Amino acid sequence: KFSDHEERLSGSEREEDEDDVEAALKKEVGQIRASTEQKLRRFQSVESGANNVVFIRTRGIEPENLVHHILKDMHATKKKKTRVILRMLPISGTCKAFMEDMKKYTETFFEPWFKVPNKGTFQIVYKARNNSHVSREEVIKELAGIVGSLNPENKVDLNNPQYTIVVEIIKNVCCLSVVRDYVLFRKYNLQEVVKSSKEDAQQNPSSLTEDQNLKVVKPETEEEEEKSSKEVKQENK
Repeated sequence: KFSDHEERLSGSEREEDEDDVEAALKKEVGQIRASTEQKLRRFQSVESGANNVVFIRTRGIEPENLVHHILKDMHATKKKKTRVILRMLPISGTCKAFMEDMKKYTETFFEPWFKVPNKGTFQIVYKARNNSHVSREEVIKELAGIVGSLNPENKVDLNNPQYTIVVEIIKNVCCLSVVRDYVLFRKYNLQEVVKSSKEDAQQNPSSLTEDQNLKVVKPETEEEEEKSSKEVKQENK
């Protein structure tokens, strides 16, 4: 059966109405898709729950590779590209900040780097914010034990490890990542990684070798050098 309105419509008019409805549906679907894509942006800020800490959620991007690429570029060019960001740390996995949850989660999380046949030297760096129920020493001890159980050839190296396990606890969430070149890139500090060796020497003269220290205090002119030499000879006499 057709309504009175439909009976009065010709075939061409019905087709036009159907086309209008179809166009309206397509437009609505397009708006929904655009809204969804906007919500799922490649980079999205997320509330961290801690002062001076910002989370940036990524979509379709490996955080370790992205941050390593940024730091590698800054280390090579020595160009400062931010004034307000101190450190940039990738977070690849999260779990509840309780020892049993962390142990269970890291048994599989560490596998790509440390499970046989993979191996490497490592260190563990730990930081807790707004959390006091987790012991730093216990976390480091347990996680190091898990790494060792995955491959006995994994060894601790606190000077220049191949991998650094970053443990960041914020409230009741444990954030984890395994990064490379942690020492080379100055603990992933964006302000420090752009400094030249000369600037480091001026700020940390105690870290220089004896020969380097001599170069730092070397007289600037030949007259000063000759005068200094005469004074040393006089003292020796």
